Amino acid sequence: MTRDEALALVREFVKNEGLVRHMLSVEAAMRFYAEKYGEDVEQWGLIGLLHDFDWEIHPTLEEHPQAGAPMLRERGVSEEIIQDILSHADHMGMPRDTLRRKAIAACDEVTGLITAVALVRPSRSLYDLEASSVKKKWKDKAFAAGTNREEMEHAAREFGVELWEHVGNVIQAMRRIAPDLDLVGNIQK
Repeated sequence: MTRDEALALVREFVKNEGLVRHMLSVEAAMRFYAEKYGEDVEQWGLIGLLHDFDWEIHPTLEEHPQAGAPMLRERGVSEEIIQDILSHADHMGMPRDTLRRKAIAACDEVTGLITAVALVRPSRSLYDLEASSVKKKWKDKAFAAGTNREEMEHAAREFGVELWEHVGNVIQAMRRIAPDLDLVGNIQK
């Protein structure tokens, strides 16, 4: 499956633009790390882009992401990528025994927190956001209360990247596509 085909699949099943932006954010982070570690950028990107494609049609842990797997198979997505996508869900109990699986777990949740922090800044931009700003908001448990900080810490540790370095890396990755994420804000690049 090409990136264009994957994006078309996302657009077919996802109507919530916030969810689309989340998947684009995770894709950008996965591509960043694939480049950093000399891995297949396209494959890593597909994992990030497709990981939540079925959330709107399967919005429960009983269904997501496992009910989406047959749909991906029908579209010709490789079994390896499907298994990596399945591994991002803790409730699946799949081992995160590859760098890709560790990366998708580490990149998934943190993008939401980064987005939330960017949106409350006066600039509403990723271009002036630093990890230190995310760290300040991290301490406020009422801020972005739906994000699981413990899960983020564990996933970064399992991935082998210090949490705040990881946050900085993901911010850099998301900056690359800030216009697509509607996170340019009032700052000119």
